Amino acid sequence: MEQVGLAATSEVTLWSLFMQAGFVVKLVMLGLVGASIWTWAIVADKWVSYRKFRGQLDQFEQIFWSGQSLEDLYRTLSDRKTTGMSAIFVAAMREWKKSFERGAKSPIGLQMRIDKAMDVTLAREAEHLESKLGSLASIGSAAPFIGLFGTVVGIMTSFQAIAGSKSTNLAVVAPGIAEALLATAIGLLAAIPAVIAYNKFSSDAGKLSSRMEGFADEFSGILSRQIDERMNARQAAE
Repeated sequence: MEQVGLAATSEVTLWSLFMQAGFVVKLVMLGLVGASIWTWAIVADKWVSYRKFRGQLDQFEQIFWSGQSLEDLYRTLSDRKTTGMSAIFVAAMREWKKSFERGAKSPIGLQMRIDKAMDVTLAREAEHLESKLGSLASIGSAAPFIGLFGTVVGIMTSFQAIAGSKSTNLAVVAPGIAEALLATAIGLLAAIPAVIAYNKFSSDAGKLSSRMEGFADEFSGILSRQIDERMNARQAAE
């Protein structure tokens, strides 16, 4: 009796259910496991990158508002690989310097070019923040249905076993139903973390983008005053 109990226990393990499943159900399970692994890889990557990005924003804001001159800060950052607010700052200052070196005379046109340069950089940074989030959304929405597909195929196989054996004994259909339900469980296992992670990181990306937009607006105002001062000084000199 003890040996029979051990045998029955071994037959209902997750591995045994997977090995007994049909080819299509196995393929569905493997695909969902791969999707789950990919989900957690994205979660780990975004968790680290968002934390690093947030730290870079804090560091730049501290330096920017410390009173250091814009020219000195631009010379420090211009030769480096910049991201976030520092990338927006460098893009605006580069356009500022190019325009004045070429003798810009229209303050409105100069302001528009600077704002456009910052908008393009801001869009690029926001796109970088939101990269791979589409994969989380796709997994979160599609994984339950893929698991359900595997469940349907498994149940159909069980019904075919009933027809072939001409028996309605539960022992005939139980293994197939268990395999089918395992596909649904794996689908939910992949979908639930993906949905939670997508909502979390989408919210974080929105907050980080809002911080960059706020800086871009403030810096645009600072440069607007600088443009007015330079234009007035040039007109007075002429």
